[in-house]
Amino acid sequence: MDFEEFEVDIERAIEDSKPSNSCTFTEALNWIDSTWYAPASRNARWMDIVGDYAGAEPFVIDGHSLLQVVLDDRLLALAKDDDPSFQIIHAIYSLERILQNFRTRSANFDIVFFNVNRHLVLRAGESEFTVASRALARRLLYKHLQSLDSVNTLTFASLSDKDWVDYRVRTKPMFVMVNDGGTLKDGVGGQFATHQILAQRLFIFDLLASGLAMAPLQGADFRDTKILSFVFESKLRLGHRGRFPKAVLSAGVAARDILASQEQGPFGQVHSPLLGKASASLPPFDLCATLKDVGLSYLSAFKSDTQSSLLAVFIIHVILLKSISVQDRARRPTTLKPDLFTSLMKSFLPHILRATEAVIIANDASLDIDIRVFLSVLRYLSEHPAQSLTEILGPAVAKDAEDIFSELKLPHLDFSSLSVSFLPDDLYEIPTPLKLLPFTNRVFDEELSAVHVSTEGVIPPNHIEPVTSSREESDEWDDSSSSDESTDILPSARSSQKKTPREDTPFSDTQHWHNHRMAILPKHLGGDTTAPMTEWQRNRKLRSDQRFMKTLHDQASTLTGALGAVLEQVKIPSVASLANQRHVKPKVVHARSTGKSTGKLSKADAIREQNIAKKESKQASDSAAWFASRIQEMESLEGTNLEKYLQVLARNPRTKDASVGAELRVYRMHRLLREWIYSANPDSSASRDKYSLLLMRLVKEVWEIGFSTKEITNAVTSVLITLGFSDYIDSLVVSGSTDDRPLSFRFIKLVKSKTKTAVYDFMRVQEHPIVWQLRLFGEFMDRSMDSQADTRVTFKPDAWQREVLDAIDQNMSLLVVAPTSAGKTFISYYAMEKILRASDDGILIYIAPTKALVAQVAAEIYARFSKDLNGRSCWAIHSRDFRVHDTQNCQILVTVPEILAIMLLSPPLAKTWTPRLKYVILDEIHTIGQQEGGAVWEQILLLSPCPVIGLSATVGAPERFNEWLESVQKAGGFQHKFVHYPHRYSHLRKFYYNIHEKPRDMFHGLSTYKSTERMRFLHPLSILSSGARSLPSDLTLEASDAFDLYRALSACTALQPSDLVALDPAVFFSSGKLLQQKDVIRYEEALKQHLVPLLSSFDSQDSGAPLSRVITQLQDDTLSCVPDRVLNTQPDRVVSASNLIHLVADLHAQGDLPGIFFSFDRSDCEYMAQFLNSVLETREDEWRENSPEWKRKMAQYDAYLQGAKERERKAARASKHKADEEDKRADTSEWQASFRPDDPQSDFSFAGHSTSYPASELDEDIADLTRRKPSPPEWALRCLRRGIAVHHAGMNRGYRSLIESLFRRGFVRVIFATGTLALGINAPTKTSIFCGDSPFLTALMYRQCAGRAGRRGYDTLGKVVFYALPMSRVQRLVLSKLPSLSASFPVTSTLVVRLFNLLEGSDYSTTAVAAVQRLFRLPQISFSSEEGRYQLLHHLRFSIDYLRRARLLDEQGKPLNLFGIAAHLYYTEPSNLALVALLRSGVIHEICAQPNLRLAKRNFIQLMAHLFGRRYLPSAHTKEEYITKVVKKSPSMVLLPPLPKAARNVLIEQERGILQIFTGYALTYGTQHQKDLGLDNILPLSQRIVSGTAEVEPSLIRDHLHRTAIRVVARSLFVANSGHDDHFNSVRDLAQTARRGLNLAEHTIPSFEGITGTTNQDGEKYALNAYLLDFYVHGQVAALAAANSIRRGDVWFLLQDFDLTLMTVRGVLEQLLQKRSVGEKDETPENADLSEEVDSGYASLDPVQWEDEEEEAFGKQDKRKWESANDSQRSRGVSGVDWRVFQVVNAALEEFHEKFKAMWA
Repeated sequence: MDFEEFEVDIERAIEDSKPSNSCTFTEALNWIDSTWYAPASRNARWMDIVGDYAGAEPFVIDGHSLLQVVLDDRLLALAKDDDPSFQIIHAIYSLERILQNFRTRSANFDIVFFNVNRHLVLRAGESEFTVASRALARRLLYKHLQSLDSVNTLTFASLSDKDWVDYRVRTKPMFVMVNDGGTLKDGVGGQFATHQILAQRLFIFDLLASGLAMAPLQGADFRDTKILSFVFESKLRLGHRGRFPKAVLSAGVAARDILASQEQGPFGQVHSPLLGKASASLPPFDLCATLKDVGLSYLSAFKSDTQSSLLAVFIIHVILLKSISVQDRARRPTTLKPDLFTSLMKSFLPHILRATEAVIIANDASLDIDIRVFLSVLRYLSEHPAQSLTEILGPAVAKDAEDIFSELKLPHLDFSSLSVSFLPDDLYEIPTPLKLLPFTNRVFDEELSAVHVSTEGVIPPNHIEPVTSSREESDEWDDSSSSDESTDILPSARSSQKKTPREDTPFSDTQHWHNHRMAILPKHLGGDTTAPMTEWQRNRKLRSDQRFMKTLHDQASTLTGALGAVLEQVKIPSVASLANQRHVKPKVVHARSTGKSTGKLSKADAIREQNIAKKESKQASDSAAWFASRIQEMESLEGTNLEKYLQVLARNPRTKDASVGAELRVYRMHRLLREWIYSANPDSSASRDKYSLLLMRLVKEVWEIGFSTKEITNAVTSVLITLGFSDYIDSLVVSGSTDDRPLSFRFIKLVKSKTKTAVYDFMRVQEHPIVWQLRLFGEFMDRSMDSQADTRVTFKPDAWQREVLDAIDQNMSLLVVAPTSAGKTFISYYAMEKILRASDDGILIYIAPTKALVAQVAAEIYARFSKDLNGRSCWAIHSRDFRVHDTQNCQILVTVPEILAIMLLSPPLAKTWTPRLKYVILDEIHTIGQQEGGAVWEQILLLSPCPVIGLSATVGAPERFNEWLESVQKAGGFQHKFVHYPHRYSHLRKFYYNIHEKPRDMFHGLSTYKSTERMRFLHPLSILSSGARSLPSDLTLEASDAFDLYRALSACTALQPSDLVALDPAVFFSSGKLLQQKDVIRYEEALKQHLVPLLSSFDSQDSGAPLSRVITQLQDDTLSCVPDRVLNTQPDRVVSASNLIHLVADLHAQGDLPGIFFSFDRSDCEYMAQFLNSVLETREDEWRENSPEWKRKMAQYDAYLQGAKERERKAARASKHKADEEDKRADTSEWQASFRPDDPQSDFSFAGHSTSYPASELDEDIADLTRRKPSPPEWALRCLRRGIAVHHAGMNRGYRSLIESLFRRGFVRVIFATGTLALGINAPTKTSIFCGDSPFLTALMYRQCAGRAGRRGYDTLGKVVFYALPMSRVQRLVLSKLPSLSASFPVTSTLVVRLFNLLEGSDYSTTAVAAVQRLFRLPQISFSSEEGRYQLLHHLRFSIDYLRRARLLDEQGKPLNLFGIAAHLYYTEPSNLALVALLRSGVIHEICAQPNLRLAKRNFIQLMAHLFGRRYLPSAHTKEEYITKVVKKSPSMVLLPPLPKAARNVLIEQERGILQIFTGYALTYGTQHQKDLGLDNILPLSQRIVSGTAEVEPSLIRDHLHRTAIRVVARSLFVANSGHDDHFNSVRDLAQTARRGLNLAEHTIPSFEGITGTTNQDGEKYALNAYLLDFYVHGQVAALAAANSIRRGDVWFLLQDFDLTLMTVRGVLEQLLQKRSVGEKDETPENADLSEEVDSGYASLDPVQWEDEEEEAFGKQDKRKWESANDSQRSRGVSGVDWRVFQVVNAALEEFHEKFKAMWA
C-alpha cells in the first residue's frame, strides 16, 4: 500500500493518454515513457540496495545488463568503430572487478541471462565489426562467468520460462538489477536504437508486473561498503499490460522481431544468438584443433572474401598468447593506413570474429584473443620478411602454426606486401609525476611510516602574488578576486608564471560556526566575554525555558519504568556537599531487629520494638476491616461491574500489603468458581480453558506474594486438587503458615470432606498438566533467567544483567545486544547514576540517533535524577536545531552523533572538556552500518577517550562487530565485555490481515461493531512454505507454538518414533512445578535441532515431503483457502484504504489497541490518518442525523442552555441565602453542565476515555500547539481529538512530543508512524502493524518496528499484524537475517584538516594525539584487512599533499586561510572544497559584483545549488517532452541551469590539479614500493594468475613484444591491455583502474568531476534537480512536490540543510572580514550581565520550538535594530569587493530564510 504523492495510477494514466491506432517505434517508446516510465521514475528511491534494502536476501543481476556495462566502458578497446581492437582480457578484468565490488559488500546474488533482452548487448544495426565484436565478447564473457566457482550463472528464455518461474519460487529473489536502455539522446547509436530501448522498457514493465522490484545496474554507485542505486518498487500487476494500447504492444512485438532477424549470423553455424544452458562437463580443450575449426569455419563461410595471410597471423597470435605475459600485452593502437584499416574493419575482423563465435558455440569452448597483439605480430612479420617463422615465433609455436596452415591448405604466406600499410608509431611521453611537497608532523609521520614516500628535491608550493591595493591589509580571499590568484591555486600545465610567496593567515577555530560573534569557550575557560542580554532577550529566554521545562515535566510524568510504574526522582547530593559533611557527627539510625540479635536488647530498644509491633498490628487490623467492607460491597456486583471494581481496588495502596493482596486474589478465585458453576456450559472445553487459566494465574500470584494463612492454604490446595494439579501442591502452596486468622468470606467448597475428592468433576483439566501449560499458560510463565536480588538496582536482575552491572562498576567498555523488552534500559541510567555520585565534574555522553529520542531521554533523566550543582544543571541537550542548558558544564549530555563528533574535534574543548569524559553511551549502535551517518558513529568510537557502552537490539553477526570494538577499546586501555542475550521478555505473535476476504458488515460505530475475524494467526514455522533452508537465529516459538509443532511432527510422522517419544512434553519436562520460560526455550532448541536435517533437504514444491506436510498442518485454515496467486499480490490502494477502518476497529474489538501503524513514507502516514478520521467523521454525522437518542439528548441540552439565565438567578439567590450544600450539588450535577456536543462521540473515536486526561486539558494542549509557530496542520488536530496521530520527522516537534506523552497515557491509541518510533522511543504498544510494502521495510527495520509491541509491565504478549502486504513479502521479512554491520570509510580530506586543527589548537594534548592514533590504526575498514588499511593511509597521504597545495595547511600541518568554510561544511565534501576554490578564484566576487542585486543573489543561489543539496533526477524523468509538460503547469524550472562557465572552468582547472596531485602520489608510491607490490597479474574475483607460460626457446616476436609494451606503474596491467598508460583522464579513472595493491577509495578523493560534469549525457549521470533555486524564486512547497518530485515530508529537512549551509558561509566570511578590519574589539561594559553561554560551535542557542508568535515578531524588530547597528557600514580595512560579497551572501540568506520560515507559518 502506497498513498504517497508520486505513485503512478497506471490504469488512469492509460485511459488519459491513448495513442492512435498505429504508431511508430519512436511514438510507442515516447508513449511508454511519458505515460508510465518517467512518472514511475519519480517514485524510485536512491538507497543502499544491500545494507538498507536486501540485507542478506538474494537478488538477481541481469547478465546482459552486466555485459552491457562492461562492453560500454569507454576505456575498453573492444567494438569501437575507430579502433581495430578486441581486448577481451581487459573486459574479463572489468567483469570480475564489478562482481568483486558486489562480493566485498556481502551481496547475495545470482547472475541470470534472459535471452529475450540480449539486444542492448548485441547492438544490431550498428557496424558489422561492432556487432561481431560484441557478439563474440558476449559468448566469451558468458563462458568466463560459467567457469567462476563463486558465482552462480543461469540462463532462461524469458520471464515466462517455466524454469525461471520455478527458480523464483525456489530462490525468492528480492529484486533484479537491470539496465533500462537509457534514452535516445544518450548516444545509443545504430538504426535500431529505438527498437532496443522499447524492447527493454517492456521487459522492465513485465518484470515489475510479475511482482519483482527493479534497480538500475548502470549508474549504480559502489561507495564504501554500500551499493547505491534507485529502487523501483513493484506496484504493477500482470493485468496492467493488457491495458496497454494495441498499437504500443504491436510496436513492441515488431521491434523484437526485427532485432532478432538482424542478429542472425551470416552463415549456418551461427544459427541463433541465444545462450545455452551450462554443460554438465566440458570436453578437454585442444587449442590447435579449435584454431583449425576456426580457420575452416572462416574459409567455408567467406569463400569469396578470405585473406589467408591475415588468417595465418590470427592463428599465430592465439597460439602465442598462452606464452605472453599480461605485461607484454599492454599495447598502444597500431597506426594503420586507410586501406589496411578498412580491410580489417569491413572484412577480415568481422568475419574471423563471427567464425570464432561459431566454433565456440559448436565446441562449447573458449578462446583468448588480443587484436592489439595480432596487429603487432602482423607488423613485425611484414617488416622482417627475411626471418623464418621458426626464428620469429620459436620452434614450438612455428610447428603448431605450420601444422594448422597445412591442414587448412593455406597458400604460401608472404607478409611483406603489408609493410607499407603501417604508419610510424606516435612518440610516447612518459608522465612525470608531480613531486610531493615537504611535510612533517610528529604525530602523522608515525602513522604514515607504512606508506612513506620520499620528497627530496621537490619544488615549493605555488603561492599567490599579492595584489597592490590602496588598503593597508588585504583579505586572503579578496586577493583571489583579482585576476592573479585565479590562475594557480593548484599546479597546472598552464600556470608557469613566477609567483611571489606571501604569508598565509593562520585560522583559529574558536568561534561559533553560524555566528562568529560567539566564542566556543566561556569566559572562565579563556573565551571572549559574552555580550550582555537586553531586557527583551532575558524575558524571551526565561519564557522559552519555562515552556520547555513545563513540556519536559509533562513528558517526564508519563514515562514509566520496566514494570509500568511511574518513575520516582532520585536526589543525588553533590560530592562537594558530602565532603563538607565528613566532619559532622552522623545521626544514629535505629533499624528494627531481625530477630537474630546476639546480645540483650536495651530497655529503649525493647520499647521501640514493642511500639513497631503495635503499629504493624494496628495496620493489619485496619486493613482487614477495610477489606472486609470491600467484600460486602463486591458481593452485590456481577460481571463487568465486578471487574471494574476489582481493577480500581487493585490500584489502592492497601492492596500492596501482602495479607490483603493474597486474600483479594483468593476472593477473586472464589467469585470465578461461582461464575463457572453457574455458567451456561460449565463442562465445555472452552469454559474449562477459560476458567482454569484464570484460576491458575491467581494461584501463581498468591504464591509469588509469599503470604498465607491456614484458610488461604486450604483454599489454594482445594483449587489445585479440583483442577487436577495435585502434584503441584508442594511447589505452589506457601508452606509453614501458622496464622489462624479467618478469611473475610466463606470460600466455596471444592473438595469433599471425607473422600478428599473434587466436588465438581467437570473442572478437572482433560490433559496432562504439562500439555495444558504449553497450550494455555505460556504467556504467564515466569520469564526470569537466574534472577537474584541485587542491592544496586530496585528489581531482581537476571544473570546477564548482573554481568552488565559488574562491568560498569569496573569501568569496562560494553557491547550489549539484547532484543527490545529484554531489559536494556536500566543500563544507561545505572551508568548515569554512577557518574553523578562519583564526582561533580565527570561527564557521561548519551548518543541517540534521532532528535526525538534525544528529547525523550532528557525527559527520562529529568524524571529519574536531581542533583544540586550550585546553579548548574546536571543534564543538557544538544542537537543540530536546539540546545538546552549548559552543554559543557553539565554531567550528562544527551546529543546526536554529529554534535559529539564536532565537540571531540574542537581544539578548545580538547584541553578542558574532553578529558572529563567518563563514559559514552551509544544507543541503537547498529546505526553505524547505515548509508548516511554511519561514518560519524565510527569516528566517535575511535575518538572517544573513555569507555563506551553500545546498546542495540538488532546487530547482525554481533560477534564480528564486537571483535573490532574490543580492539578499539583495548587500544584505549579499557577492558571490554560483550553481552549477548537473545530472548525477549514478551513474545511476539504474528498475524496476517486477510484483506482479500470481504467484511460481513459496514462500520456503523464501535459499540455495535463485531470483529471480522480476518486477522489470521501465522505460526512461525508455517512461513517456511516459502522454501527457506534455514531459520534466522531470532525466530522463536511460544510455548503453544512449540506444542503445535510437536503435534504436527507426530501427526505427520516426520521424525523417528524414538525422537517423537523423547520430544513428548510429558516425557521432556518434569512434573510437579510450573514451567518457566527457560524450560520452554530448552524445548524449543530440541525441536529446532530435529528440524535442521528436514530443512536442509526441503523442497517447497514437493507437497509429499515430511516437512511440507508439517507446514500444511500448521497453516491457518482460512488462509489456506486463498489462492497463492491472490495472497502474493500487492492489494491496490482502493482496497487498502477502504479496509483501514475495519483493521483498526478489529484491533479495538479484540482489545489489541494501542497500536503503531508503520508506513515508511510520511505522506502515506498522513493520508491514512486523514482517511481514517474522515470515515469516523462521516459515520458520526450520519448517526447524529438518524439517531433518535442523539436528537433527544440534544433537545434536552438545548433546553438546558435556554434555562441558563434562570440558573444564574437561582445561583445568585442561593449564595445570598446561603442555601445548603446538597442543593448546590444537585444543581451542578446535571449531565448537561459537562456535555460537549462538538466533541467526537466515543462510538466514533479511538481515544482512550478511561485515562486521567480530561477534554479541558486536551483543549489547553491544542491551544498551546496552535499558538506556537509553526503549528501542526488542522487535520492533525482533528485526528488528535479522536485518539489518532501521525509521527514522523517532518511533523512539528511540539506536536510529536505531545502525542508521545498521550500515547503513553493511553489517550492516543492509533499512531501512523515512519521509522521514527522504531528507534528506542518510549512508546510501548500492544500491537505493531505494518501497512503496506516499502523498500525501507528491511530486515533491520522490521525487527525494530515489531519490537515496539508487547509493553513490559502491561502486556505478556505483543502482536504483529501485516496489512496490505503480499504473503511472500511477509514470509521473507519473518525469515530474513540481519545483515552484518558494514564499515564506512571514516576519513575524508576535510576530516584530515580538522584533525590537524585539533592537534594544533589543543597544543598536541594527550587526548588529541591518542584520538588521531586510534582513528588511523583501528578503523573498521582496516580491521583484518590490509587492503583497507593501505587504502586509508594512501588517502591520508594524498589528502595532506592536496591540502598543502590548496593552502589550507602549512608544512607542519597548521590550518590556514579559508579552513573555516572547509571544516564547518565538512559533511558536504567535496562541495565545501569547491566553494573554497571559487571564493579564492574570484568567481564569486564576479557574481556578486553585478550591479543588479536581485540578479546577483539569484546567480549566487544557483551556484550554491550546484554545490550543496544536490539531488538527481532519473534519466527518464529528464526527457524534454516530459519536462516541458511539467514546467508548463508549474512555476518550477525543474532542471537546474548549467553551472556558470567561469565557475566550471575554475573547478575543471582545480580538478586537473587534484588529479595531478593524486596521480603524482600514486606514481611516486608505485615506483618506490614496486618490489613490495609485486606483479599485477591476478584477476580480482577468481584470483587467477594471468601470465604466459615460461618459454625457454628463443623467440624474436616475444622479445619484440616485451620491448614495445607499455610500461605502467599506477595503472592496472589489465586496463593497460587497451592501450592506457599512466596518464589518467579523471580521478574516477585513477581510482577505478589503479593497479592491485594501490588501493584508492574513489569517493573519498575530493573530486569536482561530479560538479563540473554535464548532466544527463552518456547515461552516466542524472540531471540535477533545481528545487533549491526554484524555492528561492517562488517559495512554493506544493510546486516542489508536484514538479520537482520532492516528497513533502523531505522538503523541510532539505531546505533546512541549505539554510544552515548559507548561514555557515556567511558566518565564516563575517569572521574573515572581522580579522581583516582594523582589529578594534568591542569592549563589554563592566556592569554587563556576563551570562557565560557556551557552544560546541554548531547549533542554535535555545530551544526555538518554544517561541510564540508575539515573541517572534518582537524578535524580528530587535534583530533589525541589531543588524542596523552592526552591519550597515563597512569595517575599516575591508575592501569594497569583499564587502559586496558579504552583502550579497547575507541578502540571499535572508531572502531564502524568510521563505523557508514562511512555508510553515
